[in-house]
Amino acid sequence: MLAARRAAVRIFAIAVLFGLPALLPVNAQQSSSAARRPGSKPVTGAAPDATSPSAVPQDPSTAKLSNFAWLEGRWRGEWGPRTAEQTWMAPIAGTLVGTFRLVEMEKPLVIELFTLVQRPDGINFYFRHFTPELVPWEKSEATLLNLTSLDTNKFVFENRVSGMPKSATLTRINADTYISRSELISEKGDPQTIEITYHRQPPAATAASGGNGARPKKP
Repeated sequence: MLAARRAAVRIFAIAVLFGLPALLPVNAQQSSSAARRPGSKPVTGAAPDATSPSAVPQDPSTAKLSNFAWLEGRWRGEWGPRTAEQTWMAPIAGTLVGTFRLVEMEKPLVIELFTLVQRPDGINFYFRHFTPELVPWEKSEATLLNLTSLDTNKFVFENRVSGMPKSATLTRINADTYISRSELISEKGDPQTIEITYHRQPPAATAASGGNGARPKKP
């Protein structure tokens, strides 16, 4: 039972990471794309047309991590009782590091660690799943997707080993919104293609330093 539950949650976690709320009803999937998130800025534009100069395809083997610098920050999506949060660090030393947390009814379901890594032939996307106690689910190597297509606002990754997921596409709408579109193929060969929108969140509040609000010391 435990193994089956972990497998089900793993599928959902992969789905959320790449915009695949596979365990949700259709109406929840559709409403999530249009809903505003607390603290997010209004969507003020659409992705450029594929024929516009800013959407000219590039050679994926020449891609740099700077193409993904816009991901830096906090992102959030909500579906029914579940809340998914992503946090990406700035690219440095050939690596862009991110974390992911999935929560349902105040209960953490899964933690993920993922990286975009600069390689001589392009960008690799790795990720692993963990319990809240950081016990890894995968006993083998991390899941790997390769960047196979990109332009200024659209980035396509493909999994050459399995269909979980088979491909993942990130489409940047504006500075505070992007759409994930994923194709997942189960072991039985059943395909799914679902989209979901992520919204940027404001930076986490930090406590004021003692020197800013503290009373001046007496001489």
